[in-house]
Amino acid sequence: MIDVDLPAGPPAGALVRGFAACLASVTEVPVTDVPLPDDDLAHALGAWRSWLAGHGSGLVPIADPARFQWAGWWIAVVEDPAGPGAGVAVLAFGTPPGVVLSPQAPALLGRAPADLRIREAHAVASLDPVLRRPQGAPELRGTVEGLAVAPTAEAPMRLLEVAQARAGRGLDGDRYAAAAGTFSPRAGRRPGYDLTLIAAEILDELAAAGHDLDFAGTRRNVLTRGIDVNALVGRRFRIGDVLCEGRRLCEPCVHLDRLSGPGVIRPLIHRGGLRADVLTDGEIRVGAPVRSA
Repeated sequence: MIDVDLPAGPPAGALVRGFAACLASVTEVPVTDVPLPDDDLAHALGAWRSWLAGHGSGLVPIADPARFQWAGWWIAVVEDPAGPGAGVAVLAFGTPPGVVLSPQAPALLGRAPADLRIREAHAVASLDPVLRRPQGAPELRGTVEGLAVAPTAEAPMRLLEVAQARAGRGLDGDRYAAAAGTFSPRAGRRPGYDLTLIAAEILDELAAAGHDLDFAGTRRNVLTRGIDVNALVGRRFRIGDVLCEGRRLCEPCVHLDRLSGPGVIRPLIHRGGLRADVLTDGEIRVGAPVRSA
C-alpha cells in the first residue's frame, strides 16, 4: 500500500473521494488514475468494478463485515465517531483487521473495524484463482538470531537460547504447541500454526524509521538473519536439523497492535514474517543455520 491523501473536492463528495483514495492506496496507483465519478457511492462502485476488472481484480461486497476475517485488503464505509451520520471510507487489513488508512478521518487509524459502526464493506480481490508455484527457486541460507515463546495467549514472550521443536505442535513451552494461542484452531489441527519466523532485517528497518518494536514485541518464535522468509512460503526448509514447511505469510493484525503498541500493522504488512509447520522433532539453538531443503 501507499499513503494517499484525500483528493480535493466539495464536502458532499468526501465519501466517494475517500473510497477512491483507499483504492489508489491498495492498488498503488496515483489517485488521479482512479475513476472519480461525480455520482453517489452506489454509482461509483460500478465504475470502480469495471476499472478493476480491466486490471484483473474485483470489488466484492461483504455480507457480514463486522465478522469478516481474511488477511487481505478491504474497504469499509463506517460512521465517523466525531461526526455522527457522516460516512467515512477506511482501508482495513489483517486477521483480526485494523484500519491502516483513513483519508477522511485520520484519527481512525489503528482502530478495529468491528468496534466501529460499519455501513457496508467491499473486498479488493484478484479475479485469477490459479495457484502458481515458482520455478527454479534459489537456495536460501541464514541463521537464527533469536528464539522466543509465550506460555499462554497474550502472556509476555520469553527469550531462549535453545528450544525443543515437536513435529505437528511447535516449540515446547509455547502457547501454540499447547493449542492455547489466541489463534489456535478450535476444531482439529490446521496447517501454519506450529511456528512463526520474522527477519531481523525488518526490525532493523523499522528501528531506522523510528518504530520501536523489538523481537519480543513481534510475538514471533524465531528471529532470522540473512534469509528471505517470505520466499519460504510453499517450501521446505531446515532450522538446524529440524525440518519445517513454510505455509503462508504471518501478516500483522489489530491484536498485535493492541499488545505491542499502536502503529504496528502498517509497517509490517507483507513483512510480518512466516507461518510454518514443524515436520520433525529436534533442537533449535540461537546461531543455528536456516536453509532451504
